[in-house]
Parts: sequence; structure tokens; C-alpha cells
Amino acid sequence: MAPFLNRRDLSFQLFEVLPTADLTSRPRFAEHSREVYEDVLNLAYSVAERYFANHAREADLSEPHVVDGRVVLPAAMRDAVRAFRDAGFFSAHHDEDLGGLQLPWVVMQAVQANFQAANVSTSGYPFLTIGNANLQRVFASPEQQRRYMLPLLEGRWFGTMALSEPHAGSGLADITTTATPRPDGTYALTGTKMWISGGEHELSENIVHLVLARIAGGPAGVKGISLFLVPRYRVQEDGTPGESNHVVLAGLNHKMGYRGTTNTLLNFGEGGETIGELVGEPGRGLAQMFHMMNEARIGVGMGAVMLGTAGYLESLAYARERRQGRHASQKDPAAPPVPIIEHADVRRLLLRQKVFVEGGLALGLYASLLVDDTQTGPDDGRADAGLLLDLLTPIVKSWPSRYSQEALSDAIQVMGGAGYTRDFNVEMYYRDNRLNPIHEGTEGIQGNDLLGRKLTQAGGRGLNILLGRMQADLDASEGLDDLDEIRAALRQAITWNTQALGAILPRAAELGPDLFLANANSALEMLGHTVVGWMWLRQAATAARALPGARADADFYHGKLHAARFYATHELPKVRAHADLLASADRTTTDMHSEWF
Repeated sequence: MAPFLNRRDLSFQLFEVLPTADLTSRPRFAEHSREVYEDVLNLAYSVAERYFANHAREADLSEPHVVDGRVVLPAAMRDAVRAFRDAGFFSAHHDEDLGGLQLPWVVMQAVQANFQAANVSTSGYPFLTIGNANLQRVFASPEQQRRYMLPLLEGRWFGTMALSEPHAGSGLADITTTATPRPDGTYALTGTKMWISGGEHELSENIVHLVLARIAGGPAGVKGISLFLVPRYRVQEDGTPGESNHVVLAGLNHKMGYRGTTNTLLNFGEGGETIGELVGEPGRGLAQMFHMMNEARIGVGMGAVMLGTAGYLESLAYARERRQGRHASQKDPAAPPVPIIEHADVRRLLLRQKVFVEGGLALGLYASLLVDDTQTGPDDGRADAGLLLDLLTPIVKSWPSRYSQEALSDAIQVMGGAGYTRDFNVEMYYRDNRLNPIHEGTEGIQGNDLLGRKLTQAGGRGLNILLGRMQADLDASEGLDDLDEIRAALRQAITWNTQALGAILPRAAELGPDLFLANANSALEMLGHTVVGWMWLRQAATAARALPGARADADFYHGKLHAARFYATHELPKVRAHADLLASADRTTTDMHSEWF
């Protein structure tokens, strides 16, 4: 089996490019050390390799199905989530008094990356559960946390988020699920939720749904949406699951990929009352749910990166071993065929994969460290970290999702017909990743969020912080060998960005929201490609500083420098086309009549 994770690169990103080890100077992490973090990551890899990677293909082929009213999943899944629980990963980033290790979020994301790379379907259950518990930690009452959150942190119960409905996927303003007050202060929920990942299974004792619904008689639109805790089984006085809460499985969705994660249609209030508890204040549901959604968006980006990484490593191993053809300069037909990695076009395809997945990993971990900075960093820097995180989140979600798909397409291309068969995993990774540009907000939603809100938030402060940090890294890299191409290309890309944004942002009122946002995807592509170029500058600078004293790792560092040059010459020039289109306020899409298609 090809490796599913480049552990050397993960260590490089965490401890050489990012100052993860320096987090121990913060009071919350004072008892930690780099050795502690490495031990945790070693444990994560061991569990992922033994209990998750072993059934990734089985989870894909043995699609969830219902027998006698129960969802059937591969038996190995239960062993996997039990191993995840026994290792303490459900609560690892929480306080010690909650059973946690108080791990930094950047380390926690690196931990989860192991499981996403090994088996993205099975990792979905802990991923959702951790996000559910994190939301409760911020917004739920102490009693709700005792009843619902603690069993999630112990890994005994699992969690979901239930937002969409059959008629309202991303259009949450149109949801109709209703919550009717009951005399005891709880609510009876009625309605149907669609696309609920992890919504039904037998992997845990109970399932806690975070459900968006309207309190009966409340206002229309997003202002009328509230958030409710709704367990699959009602919770008894002693905290154990009791009778059914009438959350009924109406159907399983049959998916292209991610098949091992159940995806469900759920009916609330079928056959009896579905009882839920209001979280926080009425009408605040969407704002509360965005706490989990924004976290999930970073997780989606990281999941895409890890699928792309697994595909890259499999195609790289294949290219080293598969012999076919000869160099163009080799005219002797009797000469032995060369490994296909010797062919220039195969190297191009491998380099594209490398820059996409390693650039995406750098971005995801950078954003994860910003989460730590907002919570435990110096007081005078937390607000800026939050604004930068807000600006980057749509990019962190969308850019890796799209370009890991390109990387996986290239992995299949490298492997030729073999990559198109089920003899290898790359076709599975390709199908799995196709969900990532869709769920937790499509590319169109992320582009609108970036251009319509995040770039102008706080008077454009987030953009100024980003530009300042990029400039600081450009300045710090002056004088380092082999960085001229990436520095020059990044400077040019920044110029294209600032010119395009300077042209379009002041025209928002004149253009009106429809035309102003018509080319929001170009803003997402333009800034995303530039930000990843920045990530490659940071990696290249780190490699250039380390290379003079490197011995065993010299090839690794040379690879980073060469990949940065490839990104500079092959990818960053693409920024200009998106910048020009954005600046022009092109109306080709808005002027197209639906009847003309």
C-alpha cells in the first residue's frame, strides 16, 4: 500500500515553517513541548494506519444500507472509532478538567489530517462530533453541556449538524422546520432535514443533532432561525439514552464518493414528538451555527488536501516503478524502458500535484494557527488574527477543494489506465473529493462571501493585514538564494490583486449587488492563487535557510525550492486573467438569458 501521508512534510509545515513549538510559551500550553506534539502525531498516524486505512476501500464498496430498520456499516468502522476514542482524540483540544489535553488547534488539525488521509469517510463521524461539541462549548448552557457535550467528548455519543432541507439546500432563509414551545420549556420539532451526514448509524450510543428551525410564529428569513439540541434518543435523568425521540430515517442518499459516511433524509416528529432544547437566545441560530460551519470549512479544505496528498503519493510511487517508453533523445529501441517519472510531462503532472497539495496544507495549517492566535495569542493581536482568519476562511475551504480535484485528475493521468481502475485508490479519492467544492458552502457561496463581505469587513482591515504579512515575508526573504522567481511572481500577483480590487470595490453601489458579485469567483481564484503563492514563498524561504546545513534532508529542501519555482512560473501568472476579469465588471454571465441555453 502506498503511503497516505507525507509525515516529513507535515513536520516541516508545523515546526519549521510555522512556530508551533513556540506555542508552549502561552499559559494554556505551558506544560507541552514539541516532543509532546510529535508523540501525539505519532499516535495519530499509528491509529490511522492500523484502524482507518485498513478499510477505506471496504467503506467505499460496502455502501451503507438499511436492514430491519438499522443502518449497516462495515464492522471495521466500529473498531476505528473506538480506537479514536481510546486515544483521547475526541476531547484532545479541550480543557484538562473536561478530559482533554489542551492541544493547540493547529496540532489538532494535524492530528485529524492523519485520519482524513487514511479514510475520509470514517473520519467524518469524529469530525462532525468534535465540531458539534465545540459549538456547544461556546453557546450551550452548563446543564446542556453536561447532558449533551460531555458524552460527545467521551466519544460515547456522536454529533451532526442539520441545516438543509429538501427544498432549501444552501438557502437557509427558506427552511420550514418548526419548533413549537412545550410547557416545560422544551420544544417539539416537526419537519424534514436533508443531506445530514452521520445522521443515522449504530456506531455510538446516541446521536446529538444540532438543528436549525423556526419557533412557531417567529419572523421570516434568517432572523427567525433558532438552534436546537435534538438527540436521537431522549436523555434520561441518569444521563443514559432512553426512548426514541422520533427522529426517523426517511432515506439514505446514494453518493458518488464519501460513501462510508451515511448521508440521510430525516423526519422530525414522525410517530411522536421530537423534543429539542433551545441553544442560547431565539433567532440566533444561524450566527451560532456559523461557529461550527466556519470550523468545518477549514476542515473541508484540510480534508481535500489530504485526499489530494494520498493521490499524489500513490501516483508518485507508481511513476517511480512503472517503466514505459524512453527519453526522446534515446534512439536505440533495444534500450530498456525508463521509469515514467523520467518523462517531462509526467514530472509536470507530479509537480502540479505537489504544489497544489503542499500549498494547500500550508494554507490550512496557517489558518488553524490563526484560530489559536484568536484564542490564546497576545491580547493586542487577537482582533487582527480574527479578521485575517475571517478573510482567509472562504479561500481555505474553496482553493484546496478545487485544486486537489485537479491534483487527483493529474494522479489518474500519471497512472494512465491503471489509475482509472479500482486496482488503485486514486479513482476513489477523486470521487470522494468531488464533494468538497460543494458541501459547507459551494464555491459560488464562498466567492460571494469573500467579495461581498470579507474584503470590506472592518473597513478592509483584514485585507490590509494580509497584504502587510505578505510584504513582511517578501522583505524577510531578500538575499536568500534561489528565491528570485517566486519573489518576483508573488510581487506581481499582489499588484494585480490590488489593482483589481481597487477597480471593483469602489463601484459596488454603482454596479448593484447582482453585477458586483457576478464575477466573485474570479476574486476567489485571484486571491486564492496569490495566497498559496505566499505559502510557497514561506516554504521556500524556510528551505533556503535550512539547506546549507542539511545533509539527509537536502533532497527534501531542494524539492521545496524547485516546487516554489514551478508555482511561480506555471501558476501565479494565471492570477492576471482573473484580476482583469474582476476589474472589468464583465457582465457576460448576467446578460445571458436563460432561454438562450
